[in-house]
Amino acid sequence: MSATTGTDPETGPTTSVWTGNFRLYFGARTGSLLGDAMLPVALSVGLIDAGYGTSGVGYALGAWMAALALCMLFGGVLADRFTPRRMMVLADLARLAIQAGMAVMFATGTTSLIGVVVLQFISGAATALFQPGVASMVPQVADDVQRANGVLRVAESAAGVLGPALAGLLVSFSGPATVFGIYAATYALSAACLFALRLDTAAADDAESDSFLRQLATGWHEFKARPWLWGVISIFLLYGCFVAGVSLPVGADLVVNDLGSTALGIGMAAFGAGGVLGGFVAIKVRSERPLAAGSAGWALFALYPIVPALGPGVVVLSVGWALAGAGLAYWSVIWATTVQTQIPADLLNRVYAYDVAGSLTSMALGRSLAGPLASLTGQRTLMVLATVLGLVCAGLLLAVPAIRQLRVAGGDKGKSGTGTELDAAEERRS
Repeated sequence: MSATTGTDPETGPTTSVWTGNFRLYFGARTGSLLGDAMLPVALSVGLIDAGYGTSGVGYALGAWMAALALCMLFGGVLADRFTPRRMMVLADLARLAIQAGMAVMFATGTTSLIGVVVLQFISGAATALFQPGVASMVPQVADDVQRANGVLRVAESAAGVLGPALAGLLVSFSGPATVFGIYAATYALSAACLFALRLDTAAADDAESDSFLRQLATGWHEFKARPWLWGVISIFLLYGCFVAGVSLPVGADLVVNDLGSTALGIGMAAFGAGGVLGGFVAIKVRSERPLAAGSAGWALFALYPIVPALGPGVVVLSVGWALAGAGLAYWSVIWATTVQTQIPADLLNRVYAYDVAGSLTSMALGRSLAGPLASLTGQRTLMVLATVLGLVCAGLLLAVPAIRQLRVAGGDKGKSGTGTELDAAEERRS
């Protein structure tokens, strides 16, 4: 893989992340991420205007999330079996057709709630085929995995801010059909960029010879074999449910009641801007013990629930949520880089699928429990408890030796499955 090199006055020779392959991958991801950020606005306005109300919006978004969670493990196996790029291109083409169908439905005024729910369920299933490859593609297109993940996280955070604003503007002028047409076009762009990548096409003979269920079981075995991996996921089941999952809906409700919907929009924009900052920090800051350093991100995100609980003004809310966004982005880059460089390439898609499935389940459960828990304890009390638990979970990352002591994959910044984890994998196979 060719790369542009330079010299950093503090760290010595550096490698530019902007290889030809990474430019194409960056184009694919940013295009689809921008479209994904536009979806909730377009879907909400379209269904409400069609007379289906907020319940209809919930059914459609819930169908998408349910399909993603249900199909994620199968997507991981298929990505290892048939190569991630192939599955990602197929998923993009499927989503192109689905969202184009949504555009036609809204443009012709033939909107059906059942039709929308079915299409979004299929779209979620297609996303489950796409998502596992997101992890394994980065080491193939970038020599410096952490820097590449930082750049992608900056783009994701920017899309999270720009996407809803752009969707709101377009919907107000031309209706949801236009947004869905653009949304479909982002998948065409993603598929074209992914198809144009120049990748090594080594055949995965061992993967193809195993049965589907055996491959799924192998992924679970490899997941369990790494204490640092299942340790983080186990803690995140608690953190994702009772910190992140609960905080998002309850925090939004508190801000709207105290400061109004405009303040919520400003706060969410600040959160996205913080994500950009956290991505830049992750590009620059390296640690020999990445997960120990990444625990700071969990601690910073604990600001998200406590700030609205205190009933602050817009300025304090924006600063607090910007720091929370920075912490989440920093952790996300560190975690993605650790998984991508510690897990052998031929197992990465399946192992990553278990990671995502667990995260999605915990977040979804947290959102469903947010209302009942808030009724039981009161919204502000619940946010204080979420903050305390968030700090406890951050401390648990440091308390578990396998997590705290895990060192960066040695000797290679960009290749998946390097260092001690790859050595251990080879020993198990011998």
